[in-house]
Amino acid sequence: MENPVATLDFCGMTCPAPLVGAKRVMDDIEPGQTLVLISDCPGTADDLAAWAKVTGNELLRSDKGEKGRTSFLLKKGGGAKRSVNMTLDIRGVTCPGPILEAKKLLDTMASGEVLLLISNCPGTPGDVRAWAKGGSIHLEAAVDSGRGSHEFYLRKN
Repeated sequence: MENPVATLDFCGMTCPAPLVGAKRVMDDIEPGQTLVLISDCPGTADDLAAWAKVTGNELLRSDKGEKGRTSFLLKKGGGAKRSVNMTLDIRGVTCPGPILEAKKLLDTMASGEVLLLISNCPGTPGDVRAWAKGGSIHLEAAVDSGRGSHEFYLRKN
């Protein structure tokens, strides 16, 4: 049975407050730990499912309660190690620097190799997703690693 480190009650608050609250707590807990979020906002389920998918966290279950309340059990991801060929930790560099430097490094890598890009520039998540749509790379995973930092696992096509 899960032993959550926190329970957040966002009943009476509309989206995106439950998602923002969950993110703040997830930033401060360890990979593998869980939290319970309770919400009566009908959009919370879709928000949490989409957020978990792109951040590497898990929405383990949701339980409907009375008065429209739903309890969500979330697990922080990032505990499993992914195979990477190179790492570019570029925290402190603003956009477009992270993408430009990642592209330079990927140009030297073989097809199929994976680059771990670590950045705390707030524009990098959107830039990486747009870049991946171009087809030269595949975004294997995007993990919110806490305190504004993001990890992107980029496989060269």
